[in-house]
Formats: sequence, C-alpha cells, structure tokens
Amino acid sequence: MFMNPYPYSRTDVNPPHIVSSAQGDVTGDGIPDTVYLTGIRTEDSPFIQKITLVIRDGRTGRITSVPLKSDAGYNPSIFLGDFTGNRVKDILISIASGGSGGIMYYYIYSDIGNMPKLLFDYEVFNESYKYEIIYRDQYKVDVINLTNQLKYIIDISNKGKDYLQEIYNADGTLKEPIKGFVSPLSGLYPIDYDSNGVYELLGFQRISGRFAADALGYIQTSLEWDKEKFRFRDQFAAIYGFPYNQ
Repeated sequence: MFMNPYPYSRTDVNPPHIVSSAQGDVTGDGIPDTVYLTGIRTEDSPFIQKITLVIRDGRTGRITSVPLKSDAGYNPSIFLGDFTGNRVKDILISIASGGSGGIMYYYIYSDIGNMPKLLFDYEVFNESYKYEIIYRDQYKVDVINLTNQLKYIIDISNKGKDYLQEIYNADGTLKEPIKGFVSPLSGLYPIDYDSNGVYELLGFQRISGRFAADALGYIQTSLEWDKEKFRFRDQFAAIYGFPYNQ
C-alpha cells in the first residue's frame, strides 16, 4: 500500500523514526531511490518495534510502505544489490532477534515498477532444510541434511576430557543415544562468487549438540537466484579449530 512514511499524529508520544537507510535504483528506471526502515524505538533500550520497509521513488517522490511479518528486534539494516541478474538493485533486510542463539530475521524484496515482491523469507528457508544430528561411538557426530541427502562427520575428540566423559564410556562408546540440532539462520551474507555483479547468498546455521550453547560448528549454505526463487547451490559443514601442538 502507499502511504506517508510517517503515518502518525503529531501528538503521538513515540512516533516511528528512520532506523536505517540506503540509496540506489530499486524501481528499474535508472534513477536512484531512497530505501529506509522505520521503527518505534523502545525507551532506554535498543529494541525497535513495528519495523517497516519504506521506498521513496527518486523520480516521482512516490512512497511505498511494506510492513514486515517479523517487525521487531535489534540493529535493523539494509543492503542494496542485484540478486536476480536484472541489473536492478534488490533490498536485503536484516534484523537481529536478540535471542541467545543469535538468530536473525532476513527478507529480500524487489521493487520493479514500484511493486514490492518478496524474494526471500528467512522462515521459508529455515523450514526448507531438515537435519539430523546424531552422536556416534568413537567421538564422532553425524550431521545429515535430509533435504539434499548430504552427510558430514564431525570429530569431537578435542571437546575436552570432562565433556567427553559425561557422554562416552572409557572405550569410546556412547553411554546413551544423543541427538543435537541445527539452529535457524544466524547469518545471511551477499557474496558475488562469480564477480559478475550478481550476488549470491551464504547462510550460516549453528550445529549444536545437547543444548544451544554446545556448539559443534556451522552449516554454510550457498544459494543463487534461479528465475523465480533462490535455489540450493552448495553446502559445507565448518568446524572450530583447536590449539595444535606438533
């Protein structure tokens, strides 16, 4: 819908403010537009509510306002870049949830012809990939991507004596079955892998063991635009390093 970027009365105690902004051609007419996020700041807190995407057409001055489904959090930011290959910039929105797991909210919109279209929704991504994290004997953990039929094996023999003794017998066998989990997106980064001016996406999800803070590594998923949606490009499991004494 189209509306004033400041839809509030002058008597409102806590009106929305611009919390992030960027400039670039997002409508496709070759003229830079102004893209910003507005939100209501919480008194004595960095928490921001009712975060809204607002686009001001650089040629006509027309205002387009787009409410976000997840519209509250911390440090909202905008990145403009071409993700689809049409040489027009798209809008990547990032919002920190503020939770202990470092979970982030991400949306990507296009606005060709002043018609906002959602290209990426973090919730759809999180639901699209299913995982199993299974502890095995001899200090190994299987990370299984059920969606793409991929398997990674993490060696956790460096996790420390106390950690290992809690869950393993002296002969390296498990005391009982243990399963972990993969957290929702905690990072989504635009990367131009091909140096062709079109950005791909690199998403990070934490691999956890018995609880969220029991981090084993990260799933790194690369996505690229394929006509109507982002598709799976490739994926890696990254693990933490440890001190090496030769």
